[in-house]
Amino acid sequence: MNAALGSAGVLLGLVSCIAGVVTVAVGLRGDRLALIRTGKTYAFLAFGGAVLATAAMQRGLITRDFSMAYVADNGSSRTPALFNVATMWSALEGSILLWALVLAGYTALIAHRFRDRLDDKLAGWALLTMLTTGIFFFALMVGPANPFRSVSVPMGFDGPGPNPLLQNHPLVAFHPPMLYLGYVGFTVPFAFAIGALVTGRVGEGWLLVTRRWTLFAWGFLTAGIILGAWWSYEVLGWGGYWGWDPVENASLLPWLTGTAYIHSVMVQERRGMLRVWNLSLLCATFALTILGTFLTRSGVLDSVHAFSESGIGPWLLSFFAVIVIVTVGLIGWRGDRLRSPGRIDSPLSREGSFLANNVLFAALAFIVLLGTVFPLVVEAVTEDRLSVGAPYFDRMSMPIGLALLFLMAIAPVLPWRKASTELLRVRLFWPAVAATAAVVGSITFGNRGLAPVLAFGLGAFAGGAALRQIVLAARRQGWRGVVGRTNGGMVVHLGVVVFAVALAASQSYAAETELRLQEGSVATVGSHTLVYEGIEEIEDPEKTTIAALVRVDGGVVYRPAINRFRFGSQSIGTPSVKTSLTEDIYLTLLEIPSGPDDPAVIRVVLQPLVTWLWIGGGLMAIGTALAAFPGRRRRPTEPTSGSHDDGGRLRGGPDTTDDKITLPVPVRGR
Repeated sequence: MNAALGSAGVLLGLVSCIAGVVTVAVGLRGDRLALIRTGKTYAFLAFGGAVLATAAMQRGLITRDFSMAYVADNGSSRTPALFNVATMWSALEGSILLWALVLAGYTALIAHRFRDRLDDKLAGWALLTMLTTGIFFFALMVGPANPFRSVSVPMGFDGPGPNPLLQNHPLVAFHPPMLYLGYVGFTVPFAFAIGALVTGRVGEGWLLVTRRWTLFAWGFLTAGIILGAWWSYEVLGWGGYWGWDPVENASLLPWLTGTAYIHSVMVQERRGMLRVWNLSLLCATFALTILGTFLTRSGVLDSVHAFSESGIGPWLLSFFAVIVIVTVGLIGWRGDRLRSPGRIDSPLSREGSFLANNVLFAALAFIVLLGTVFPLVVEAVTEDRLSVGAPYFDRMSMPIGLALLFLMAIAPVLPWRKASTELLRVRLFWPAVAATAAVVGSITFGNRGLAPVLAFGLGAFAGGAALRQIVLAARRQGWRGVVGRTNGGMVVHLGVVVFAVALAASQSYAAETELRLQEGSVATVGSHTLVYEGIEEIEDPEKTTIAALVRVDGGVVYRPAINRFRFGSQSIGTPSVKTSLTEDIYLTLLEIPSGPDDPAVIRVVLQPLVTWLWIGGGLMAIGTALAAFPGRRRRPTEPTSGSHDDGGRLRGGPDTTDDKITLPVPVRGR
């Protein structure tokens, strides 16, 4: 029954998307507004099909319906409830179902949000694009990634459960959905970009419509990446949180281009410039989400995060190629209309700094893409395996990261058009004092190494500039002034600074050692005392846990463990971490004593400021929420050619007067 319901849901979603595409396309071609409006009904039906399929999958997992091949391969009666729910996105077919569910949800939201404006061709083309994307993902579930295949199993059969690594921490229930909300969320601005290119309305109107959708997609993707790093830190036992794994890079790539787009789009809204940049960045972001899906779902990568080899690789790669060809063709076709009505008056201006920011983010994205894809290309051509490891990424990304920190300090204090040296001296005085104090204090406390000390100084410089902006806004308008794009963005900048400083400290000043301890032994690591108190064995229905009891600094006993799952040949380690605001003590059990007189082998990693990575991520999430809502508005003092005024009306420049869809835009205070 579950398989039949799920298959019916998938088929309903596919048919609804196809019918919606045909109906909206005919309506757009013949200016038949009633047909275009009918598209929203098909969007709701597609969402209903995705919900039905998801409910059938969850019901099959909860009731242990092993007649479904997906449940037989990945479910188990021994899997705890939380991980049983998360099993849906723990393997290939279920992850595609989650993607289709999120995409159908976004499509239904767009259809509802613009239900009274679907007669506008821009919204109509956006809906058509999203429904077309829906066809692809529902077709995957009808074809090579069918999650509702039936299978015959013997009486009393019990499945193996999900990968043991995916049953070790509750973050597995939240990290993938957050990533998907970010990944798929970029479909919305991409769809409106396609609509703008097709209709020729490449002014600023479509940007205003998609601003909040883009921010939320970026926020979800940021949260997903941070939660993924946290999961890696808490589960994998190697003492780190980011190893430049190809699958990690697959999520980082659209984040980099999406971040560049969020910055540069402000230049187009204000000055009418960087139109080609913005369209290219947005289309690249969406294309990279599909490329990332190919890397993680096709089986071409050997990674703890990747799924096994499957047949959907050619489908995803073909879809990626279609996206690239169509978007490049449309941008080339609209080349004349994309010419900017303005130009950058001075490199020492806010638009000049945003352009430099774009170049740096694009360069970093290229470095990550090259290091991730180049080994695959070499293997495909020569059949030789090539590995590009962390040293390449660290060496190439570090100078760009430091340059971005510098720009984060400079850009918020720069005015539009042109800045004077006197203005910069006044606005950068206190941030420069903070940077000098950070460098002097860092060296005084014994920190060494050019890169980390520079990171501390530039972090203080950027943090000081962001705090200055927030304090000025709060003094002018009260704390209500913190709400809005500019000052919410400054909170995001503070989160990035906190994250960058913690990253530099934890990577540069970590200390690691391996201890061979017999019961009752005392060891000193750094300024900490560890007492090994023996072994504890715990029997659970799905696994046996063997934990070493380690008392840290005379206080709480920590339990680094090795888990042996009933249906798995591998033993999975679980680290135990003593966390504080200044330093983490990270314990991993490497070897279990074979006898009462044998030692246990325990790895101890001391890492400073790791907790501030997660605090920085939280600040980024808060800042994103603040930036998504309009702040208090002021009347503009200097309207600019080819941009909107602060009431949301489009002024001057080509292709703006016919943009029917407009939203009010908050004024960015200085």
